[in-house]
Amino acid sequence: MDTHKRVFGFKIIFLVSVFILLNESSKCSSFGVMDDEQFKPMVEEVDNHLPSSSSSQGVYELTDVEEDEWLMVAKKGNQFVINDQPFYVNGFNTYWLMVFAADQSTRGKVTEVFQKASSVGLSVCRTWAFNDGQWRALQKSPGVYDEDVFKALDFVVSEANKYKIRLILSLANNWDAYGGKAQYVKWGKASGLNLTSDDDFFSHPTLRSYYKAHVKAVLNRVNTITNITYKDDPTIFAWELMNEPRCTSDPSGDKLQSWITDMAVYVKSMDAKHLVEIGLEGFYGPSAPDRAQFNPNSYATQVGTDFIRNHQVLGVDFASVHIYADSWISQTITDSHIQFTKSWMEAHIEDAEKYLGMPVVFAEFGVSSKDPGYNSSFRDTLINTVYKTLLNSTKRGGSGAGSLLWQLFPDGTDYMDDGYAIVLSKSPSTSNIISLHSTRVAIVNSMCSWKCKWGCKKRNPLEAFLYHDDL
Repeated sequence: MDTHKRVFGFKIIFLVSVFILLNESSKCSSFGVMDDEQFKPMVEEVDNHLPSSSSSQGVYELTDVEEDEWLMVAKKGNQFVINDQPFYVNGFNTYWLMVFAADQSTRGKVTEVFQKASSVGLSVCRTWAFNDGQWRALQKSPGVYDEDVFKALDFVVSEANKYKIRLILSLANNWDAYGGKAQYVKWGKASGLNLTSDDDFFSHPTLRSYYKAHVKAVLNRVNTITNITYKDDPTIFAWELMNEPRCTSDPSGDKLQSWITDMAVYVKSMDAKHLVEIGLEGFYGPSAPDRAQFNPNSYATQVGTDFIRNHQVLGVDFASVHIYADSWISQTITDSHIQFTKSWMEAHIEDAEKYLGMPVVFAEFGVSSKDPGYNSSFRDTLINTVYKTLLNSTKRGGSGAGSLLWQLFPDGTDYMDDGYAIVLSKSPSTSNIISLHSTRVAIVNSMCSWKCKWGCKKRNPLEAFLYHDDL
């Protein structure tokens, strides 16, 4: 094992061991055995023996801390759980893994993404389980699949398992990239259907049947590498109905609501084990006019989505929200982007607690290097804001269950960069922020696994490390 990985693992073990000793001494009724001033030097002592930040790539290996049986992620109230113990998420997006795995010349990049992500403690990856009618299509026509591309998806799932990274697999796209709902409409027109809008994807029974057939094909797929059926594989964290569904032809939201209701139950009828989420951006709609003030602009209320109403559908297990101040408010970087991010997150965490009773994952967030006024320091501030807001929720047992960076890239894939790519080897400060948050999340998960309650009268000394403002 790499020495850096072992040392970083020792750091987590050390901090958690301190917690155990305190826990034993206090019987979980009080954490008053050691104050912050006594605890901080212990953290600093460990830090002094760690590699410097400039050499911190590859220092995180979660399996050094705890080798759990690979169990399915579930939901309990407003938390994710594994084996009935809370599981908070620090993760990332890399949407193109299947397409890269389909070509032997780029397949190694899939392994590299997972290796890099694992090295900074990222535990969940969101990626596409669709490519409809395009170059290297998974689904070449309705119900007709390219076996080589399906084998590529098998490789992605298998490789994720090797690095103990769980997958959120998205099943379709609202946008034209990788086919999207527009491709389903093209297929429908080719078969003689009278379709007038891409939004007919949500309402026409034939197009709904096309989508359901794809869901069935993916969920019942037997992985050719692991021999595990997808719907039985704990490597898969959740199914996502669609990436960023919108139905602008019906601002009332009824058309999309009907589709979500149909598809969530359909997925659950076939796979009751896995979690299901919609893939929404989080815009408030007509059912919650008092929440519209949190939307980034007035247009957001007109796209046919309705955050609270949509997530009250039977079969939906957790809420998803995206954060793009530079797309929604202004492309030019300003401090208002940070203020929006914080209020946007806090509003959705509150709604998930008050109205939904479920976890919420901020499933895409980032900032483009192509934005006017961009610098890496601003990106670090944005990421810190997201992480700190989540930790504030975690500290009080709230619904803020995790976040997924958009997006993580390996070296040598700059030609794919949409401006949002994070290449860890080129971004040491960002890498360190991610690693630190992963450490905190790992410790929180470990602390929770010992069933020690947060609501103690005196402050837990580990909070000096977990919740210190200076991320």
